[in-house]
Amino acid sequence: MPSSALHPHGRPFQLADFDFHLPAELIAQHPAPERSASRLLDGTGLLPVDRVFRALPTLLRPGDLLVFNDTRVLKARLFGEKPTGGAVEALVERLLPSTDARHGEMLAHLRASKSPREGSTVRFGGADGFDALVLGRAGPDGSLFHLRVEGDPLVLLERHGHVPLPPYITHDDAPEDAERYQTVFARQPGAVAAPTAALHFDEGVLAALAAAGVARAHVTLHVGAGTFQPVRTENLSEHRMHSEWYDVPQTTVEAIAACRARGGRVVSVGTTTLRALESAARHAGRGGLAQAVSGETDIFITPGFHFQVVDVLLTNFHLPKSTLMMLVSAFAGYPQVMALYRHAIETGYRFFSYGDAMLLQRA
Repeated sequence: MPSSALHPHGRPFQLADFDFHLPAELIAQHPAPERSASRLLDGTGLLPVDRVFRALPTLLRPGDLLVFNDTRVLKARLFGEKPTGGAVEALVERLLPSTDARHGEMLAHLRASKSPREGSTVRFGGADGFDALVLGRAGPDGSLFHLRVEGDPLVLLERHGHVPLPPYITHDDAPEDAERYQTVFARQPGAVAAPTAALHFDEGVLAALAAAGVARAHVTLHVGAGTFQPVRTENLSEHRMHSEWYDVPQTTVEAIAACRARGGRVVSVGTTTLRALESAARHAGRGGLAQAVSGETDIFITPGFHFQVVDVLLTNFHLPKSTLMMLVSAFAGYPQVMALYRHAIETGYRFFSYGDAMLLQRA
């Protein structure tokens, strides 16, 4: 639930407080030529400092711990047709565990002139594609469809699916996107959106971080399509967050404890990593994060939230009036974040998934 922290003007925060004007030309449509060539806005001091991402190792300290989200983006967008010939577009939201190796099941958003009925089939990928049996509606509000396919869904999606580029990227996916809308350390398939702050890392930066004495650990949070869901209520307490599956393994729990013991800082690479870590800490309760945690999280982080794990946040620039704008404002302080966004717009930083990055310190 949102906290009760107040706006600097002494009133409760409202949705409009997280709005800003973003010129359309600042929305990055393609990644930088090199991952680490993106710009990095250093917001950890009193004044913003403009840097290049590959300078990140110089901004961290020996003994710090970088925590990454190792989720892998599925080729989750599918195009198909109903037996009547009507077009269907699907966005796979989640793969479900299956007890029968011959079948796979998944939950998906379907877009069609008329929704397919339970018991009907949808053909994806054309003549050489595959059939999906519609088992019925699913999800808290019934907006998802439960589908069953013959064979391994991961194989079918890789063969017939498309990269699920965000709605603000206006071009169709291309071979470039299959590589660049994926982190270099992605290994756990299940996301339908990339953990975008991690897209800036390449092998050179990772090697420089290791040489600088910065440790690494990972979590998994399978980013869902709900990450792009707009907040539709001015009263933040009325917004209901989508749910995502996450896992914080024991090795990472122990790495965090070791980092604390040596006086290092926990640096979250992205808001998805932060949500996983802080969800795990909340689940652990008063005893603190001492054991591995996995499950569903619908944590909603707004100003006033009590952070228990993350000290430094590396993040991209987020959509106006989004839950992620609320999260970064909670983390670094609302006035600081809004000032940094004004600086970023004035100096031409590139925004959103393929855009530039920002480094923040917990207020």
